[in-house]
Amino acid sequence: MPLPVIPDPLEQVRLSTGVTVGMTDSRGDGHVVVFSHGFLMNHTMFAPQVEALRDGYRVVTYDERAHGAAEPEGRWSYWDMASDVLALLDHLAVERAVLAGMSQGGFLSMRAALLAPERVRALILMDTQAGVEEPEVLPLFEAMTADWEANGPSQGTLDYAATAILGPGADEAAWKELWASRPNHYATPAAHPLLTREDITDRLGEIGCPTLVIHGEADASIPLERAQALVDGIPKARPLVVVPGAGHAANLTHPEIANPAIREFLDSLDG
Repeated sequence: MPLPVIPDPLEQVRLSTGVTVGMTDSRGDGHVVVFSHGFLMNHTMFAPQVEALRDGYRVVTYDERAHGAAEPEGRWSYWDMASDVLALLDHLAVERAVLAGMSQGGFLSMRAALLAPERVRALILMDTQAGVEEPEVLPLFEAMTADWEANGPSQGTLDYAATAILGPGADEAAWKELWASRPNHYATPAAHPLLTREDITDRLGEIGCPTLVIHGEADASIPLERAQALVDGIPKARPLVVVPGAGHAANLTHPEIANPAIREFLDSLDG
């Protein structure tokens, strides 16, 4: 499956947090749903969801720090990125929204729910977790990031990242072309929050909103048991939706399974 294109124009928005993000807004009726993408992905990964939901919901997608057109500045955490998505709600004049996040997008969406629970109507968490990377893989990620920064992405790095991030059923060539063209100096700031995040598993009980967890059965980046830990830890979580045969980007590669689950969850929410 090639990386799709969302038809709405990408609008550059300066947020109150001081960063600029590219945003699309379907301007539909119903609940506002803000989709936050994964590491080394962008807003286009949610094109199947925009197409499926835009008739009944106001669907917003955006490119996060260091993943869009804006020049990255300094270092930041997922708490800072959580503040970005809350600032995006301010820009849209939206008091409460459903936050839907894939992997990195889930990291920041859960933190937004902890920072401002009154702003988060519900969570949709896709191929994500509350924990951190395994200690044995951190040196590998750090070395890959440093090499990318110094020399650009090697073919081996692109091959490894594409397999880990996309999983079976996606067009790796299109993804590799996209990220090989990115400026090298984006690598370190983009990876910093991923490599330095803390474990928030012990805070899952503080998330009080309805939550849907979707996870690819063959996710090579985040084990399935990490998704079950979200379901077990969040009081109002629905039963885990496992996507058979899907890797880390289950919503992109298997929308025929992810979309009905998302639609049913959104339809079940109170007004």
